[in-house]
Amino acid sequence: MTSSTTPGGLAHFNALEERAALAALHEVCASTVWAGRLLVRRPYEAVDDLFAASDAAMAGLTSTDLAEAMAGHPPIGRPKPGDPTSSREQRGMAGASEELKAEMLELNLAYQEKFGHVFLICATGLTGEQMRDAVKVRIGNSPEQEREIVRTELGKINRIRLARLVEEQDDD
Repeated sequence: MTSSTTPGGLAHFNALEERAALAALHEVCASTVWAGRLLVRRPYEAVDDLFAASDAAMAGLTSTDLAEAMAGHPPIGRPKPGDPTSSREQRGMAGASEELKAEMLELNLAYQEKFGHVFLICATGLTGEQMRDAVKVRIGNSPEQEREIVRTELGKINRIRLARLVEEQDDD
């Protein structure tokens, strides 16, 4: 059971019916395994407990699970139409010059050709130039190095999204 000190949004998440909680977790991360691991650990007494569970689940994902998680992310510079989350997270590219957008598209394609998946970075708070510079550096990585960087970046994204999930519930 959650204690009376559990934050309201977290208490709301803990109380969600299993299908609703699973749907909310899939909005955070497209990995079925990650979502399932967080779901079975409910209830959470503190947001830090939820973050720790997310980190542990992320650390245990296989390459196939990571690919599933990455499939839920659009390329940098091309947020999903009508998706406020990807638009908000990629805000740094919104005001980018046409030259930078074209360069990012070219870099995204080269990255995807090399690694077989989209370039994934925790874009929240980054400028278009910072994202471009990151892909330029990371394209030189080995697939093994890049897989672990992606795992770390997904973990950061998941924490931001989880925090938003439980904060949004506090606004109800």
